[in-house]
Amino acid sequence: MPQIILGLTEQVIIVGKKEQIVMARIDTGATSSSIDNKLANELGLVPITKSKIVKSAYGVKRRPVVKAKVKMDGFTIEEEFTLADRSHMTYKLLIGQNILKKGDFLIDPNK
Repeated sequence: MPQIILGLTEQVIIVGKKEQIVMARIDTGATSSSIDNKLANELGLVPITKSKIVKSAYGVKRRPVVKAKVKMDGFTIEEEFTLADRSHMTYKLLIGQNILKKGDFLIDPNK
């Protein structure tokens, strides 16, 4: 399988009961991926019986977890996303290490 080169932001397809094309922030410093509450609702994603403690610039919080598929550059990965209020952020979807480790991805900040 060829290496997939990602930029700091990527257009991806996020899939729940529905699917939607969104711009995602690729964050190699984030341990887990995150999705905006409203976007998760629109996609029909419901929290699984699990939560994670997440450390962010806003402090430490326990967040519910959903499972969704993300399609990037022809590659599909099903993984967990923490639910967060990302309404004040530019990107409603953050792709973290839990997804990046599942593929042969190279992050190029110049892309």
